Amino acid sequence: MSVATSLIEDQPARIVPTPAEMLYQFNESPLLARQNQQESNARSYPRRIPLALKRAKGIYVEDVEGRHFIDCLAGAGTLALGHNHPVVIEAIRQVLSDELPLHTLDLTTPVKDQFVQNLFGLLPPALAAEAKIQFCGPTGTDAVEAALKLVRTATGRSTVLSFQGGYHGMSQGALSLMGSLGPKKPLGALLSSGVQFMPYPYDYRCPFGLGGAQGVQVNLNYLENLLNDPEAGVQLPAAVIVEVVQGEGGVIPADLDWLRGVRRITEKAGVALIVDEIQSGFARTGKMFAFEHAGIIPDVVVMSKAIGGSLPLAVVVYRDWLDTWLPGAHAGTFRGNQMAMAAGSAVMRYLVEHKVCEHATAMGERLSEHLRILQRDFPHMGDIRGRGLMLGVELVDPSGAPDAQGHPPILAALAPLVQRECLKRGLILELGGRHGSVVRFLPPLVITAAEIDQVAGIFGRAMTAATASL
Repeated sequence: MSVATSLIEDQPARIVPTPAEMLYQFNESPLLARQNQQESNARSYPRRIPLALKRAKGIYVEDVEGRHFIDCLAGAGTLALGHNHPVVIEAIRQVLSDELPLHTLDLTTPVKDQFVQNLFGLLPPALAAEAKIQFCGPTGTDAVEAALKLVRTATGRSTVLSFQGGYHGMSQGALSLMGSLGPKKPLGALLSSGVQFMPYPYDYRCPFGLGGAQGVQVNLNYLENLLNDPEAGVQLPAAVIVEVVQGEGGVIPADLDWLRGVRRITEKAGVALIVDEIQSGFARTGKMFAFEHAGIIPDVVVMSKAIGGSLPLAVVVYRDWLDTWLPGAHAGTFRGNQMAMAAGSAVMRYLVEHKVCEHATAMGERLSEHLRILQRDFPHMGDIRGRGLMLGVELVDPSGAPDAQGHPPILAALAPLVQRECLKRGLILELGGRHGSVVRFLPPLVITAAEIDQVAGIFGRAMTAATASL
């Protein structure tokens, strides 16, 4: 049965939190204790999600204690089809049974060629017609590094414009593009210089205190002036890099008119537009790529996460006018992961054949409606936003002094309480945004309507418990 058969048939009923239920208790298991003792202090997820996992299927994971959880983190968006989907498992098994090479550097194979054809087939025709692809080391951050080299080489310019709240990876070059100051502060001067930060169109907390169409227009005027004013103090950049929906920055969707304006302004100025689709790509937002909502054609698209069908893979796709770098300009030992390419091809075919974009749109609308219903009972749910199945809830202090737009201040202390209460009830969620105040929903795209209702029910009960403990 196609996942598309589970599209919305009725509006979700209002959720009434139940007063009592069986809750999981979390004590440190031997595996977690050894992890705590032996792994780096830089580890992150286990601090907020203290689980030792042993089995996973679809949207569910099971820990070593035999407890089951709905996974709405999904490898930070990597698992488009959930855990161990049959088409992914079959693709991996076929590679092994056919004794195909597992590691080829950048030598081509039938598996690699098929992957490229599948990927180009998903691109808008105007981009596919002139597309080039670079296989990178198997992480999104390496693909961002490659994109930086690409645009700097092609334009002869070195500076890059990035956006407040942006996240593009944790290597030194990619880190220089990050809006969050926390990971950068201990490092002092970063290896990559020449990054200028611009305000992102964060409608709920507009950096200009305006919001709406007026905030968008002021933002675009600011960018256009920066690129054209000879007294602006900023050199013409090689590129502008942007997330169409900021993920780690708090699930903030860019206004579509703003995106169209950015494309117009950059194209006129001869500045490459890099779109980071590492988390938002492959049907996550209800389109195969998030930039398609705005109908634009970027110069560079950075991809990873879901592209490898749950295995490590990263690529940069770009327009051929940029293809001026020399052989060996970007390399990486593990850029020839054949099992990831086979799994990625299987996922891409499934997304198209089963109309997963339409399904993600419908399930996102269903979850958003549940959240808006809950918002009536919980004024701490300040803003509900996102696209498709990339959604977030910004938690606020309804009794605090409003900002220039009349919105209450964030309540950073509430988000980890909600996350913990969700985990106790069998739901894995992640946080993001300023001061970690946004609860994020990134479920596998095959989640059903009934499972969406279950996620919303758990979230509502967690909100009841968390707000009562403030």
